[in-house]
Amino acid sequence: MTFRGKSDVGAAVPVRRGGQARTLRIIGGAWRGRKLRFPASQGLRPTPDRVRETLFNWLGARAQGARCLDLFAGSGALGLEALSRGAVHASFVERDVTAARELRARLAEWGAQDAHVEHTDALTYLAGAATAATAFDLVFLDPPFDSDLLPRASALLEHGGWLKEGGLIYVEYAARGAPPPLPPVWALLKAKQAGEVGYHLYARAALNALTPA
Repeated sequence: MTFRGKSDVGAAVPVRRGGQARTLRIIGGAWRGRKLRFPASQGLRPTPDRVRETLFNWLGARAQGARCLDLFAGSGALGLEALSRGAVHASFVERDVTAARELRARLAEWGAQDAHVEHTDALTYLAGAATAATAFDLVFLDPPFDSDLLPRASALLEHGGWLKEGGLIYVEYAARGAPPPLPPVWALLKAKQAGEVGYHLYARAALNALTPA
């Protein structure tokens, strides 16, 4: 089976986790237990509960006060989970119009104070240069697995100034095969596998408070 990223609208065959389910739940923080609707868009592959739980256990208190970027956002579950756990800002980038609309509706419904959705392609979003004020502490990076978007997006994140020193990057990619090329200053901290999916936490440079894997 080919696994695709959170939003891969051009895929020929829908890829789903959890059968036909269209809801996820927030698993921690102020919004714990709230249900998150997401469309049955072709190729939408939201990160499941148990993987998100592991990720946020890895992060611990690092989500609190963080500026977050949920690139290839899809359902937005990762960015919403971060907001629930005390992130002060989240930017969501999603090219699927239905997914972007649903995500805006959840942010409004839940009263998110500093969050917005960019309905655009991720590489287009990253083409500009960030400033010190707009750089992120935490980035969620989960593009379609059968594309070259991961190395391209990671290079733009690194060279465009989107990441703060010591910033954390969560990356999903296919567990089989060689790891994709990532910026050499990204140090691997944690890694696990769930079925065919490998999920990883990196830190930019050596400024971090977590124990390496």
